[in-house]
Order: sequence, then structure tokens, then C-alpha cells
Amino acid sequence: MKKLCIYILLISIGVKVNAQDLNARVQVLAPKIQSTNKRIFDQLAGAMKDFLTGHKWCADPILPEERFDCTFILTVTNWDGNSTFSGTMQVQSSRPVYNSSYTSTLLLFNDKDVDFTYDQGQTIDYSDQQFTSNLSSIMAYYAYIIIGMDYDSFSRYGGTPYFNAAQNVVNLAQTGSYKGWKAFDSDINRYWLAENLNDKAYAPMRSLMYDYHRNGLDVMADNAGKGLKVIEGLLPILAQVDRTQIGSTFPAVFFSAKSDELVSLLSGASAQDKVQAMNDLNKADPANGDKYQALSKN
Repeated sequence: MKKLCIYILLISIGVKVNAQDLNARVQVLAPKIQSTNKRIFDQLAGAMKDFLTGHKWCADPILPEERFDCTFILTVTNWDGNSTFSGTMQVQSSRPVYNSSYTSTLLLFNDKDVDFTYDQGQTIDYSDQQFTSNLSSIMAYYAYIIIGMDYDSFSRYGGTPYFNAAQNVVNLAQTGSYKGWKAFDSDINRYWLAENLNDKAYAPMRSLMYDYHRNGLDVMADNAGKGLKVIEGLLPILAQVDRTQIGSTFPAVFFSAKSDELVSLLSGASAQDKVQAMNDLNKADPANGDKYQALSKN
């Protein structure tokens, strides 16, 4: 039954219809490219935005105010002057916090393996049944990841069908020769993020995403102390996640999105709780230790 549901989801969200799920902003930058014809980069940005906003990615009906806010910034580092491009892509998504004007970052990922072909004026095609192009697969992959993370933040493990869909994109991309889709390409890449999100070993972190947002952030407008206590109580779970193993991408993505927010939130805790939070965060995320030191100075 589960496989049937996933199949129906893949069919329904792969069809191009007049419905918009993603509120996507797209930028294409090419600061190092020396060319008199840079119009192609504007056309590429437009084609990418049309692709992201013109597909029905989500199985549920999405109202305009419920669209998933996200930003794609493609920085082109190499272009052959024709149709072959390579560069990096920063993907960011956020969700609103209940009863406030604040939005919380869910995903902040810098993809270093973005290579593709694109012809000027081309419509970007995609299929959930076969690998058609690397650019469309990369964007479809992140569309599913963005929606899955949003669903996980509103319903415990609610993003599972979309993480399965992202894994399907990874599996289909194995037939291509592009980097970023295979385990041995890098310790942190698209392969490993999808693998982590579908791995039961990281289920506690996915459960934490729900508690952090629904029982923590969403509560704070009405009861700041209660919401903060929930978030403080989640920190030991983060400290238990083994970030030393190869391919431990989900924890890195979490802290990339949340490290600054955590410091801002926890600065309102008591002196004793701030010290404990700093110790937990330093253990869980030593790479951002300098940021967490600020908790000892407030």
C-alpha cells in the first residue's frame, strides 16, 4: 500500500499543471564570465523559475498564502560560450512562524556540483520516470527536499513521501555522468542528503525538526518561555548525533540553517541555561563553536 501511495504521488507531482506550489526566487550570477552576451544568463534564470513554479510538486492543494518560500542562486563559474555550464548553487527555504512576522530558515545548502547543458530559449523538461537533464533533476530534487522539510516542520515525519521522491531523483540520475548524485563524489552532496533523510538513523533529527518548530518556535509568540524550554530540551538530542561518519549531511544542513537562529533564541535564556546550551551546541556542532561562545557573554 505504501509503495502504491508513493507511486501515485510521483505521478501526480510530476505533471505540469496550472498550479503553483513553490514561491521561488531565482538568480543566475556570472561574475567571472567574460562575455558580451550575458543575456543568456537572464534567460536561464527565467527558464529555471518557470520550471520551479510551473510544476505541481505537492500532492496536496496549496493556497497562494501556503506556497513554499525558497531561493535558488546559481553562480556560473565556467561557460563554454554555447550550452555547457558549471558552477555552484545555493538553495534556501523558509517557513513562517505562527502568529508572528518572523520566518525560520529550514534549508540552507551550497551545492558545489552543478554542471548542465542549456540552450538559449530552451524549455526545461523533466520526468519522474527517467533522467532527462541534469539541470531539471537538480531543481526537482531540491523542490522535493524543500517541500519535505516544510512538511516535517508541521507534522512529525510528514515529509517522508517527498524525501522518497527526492531519492527517486537520485536513483534515476545514477544513469548520468554528472557529479553530486553518487556516494563517492563527496562527503556532503545531494546523494547523502537524500540518503540521510530516508535513513532511520536520522529519524530523531527529523522528529526534532517537528518539535523545534511546532512546539518551540510556533509557541513563542504566545508563551516565549514555554517555547524556549522546548528548544533547550532538544539540544542534547543534537549532541547525540554522530557527525563524524562519512556522509553525515543532514546535521550539517541543519546547523547551516539554524546556528544563528539558535544563538538568537537562546540569548534570552537564563545564565545557567545559556551555559548548558553552549556546551550542548559546541559538542553537537564544533564547526560553529565561535558563534556559540556568544552565549557566554550575554
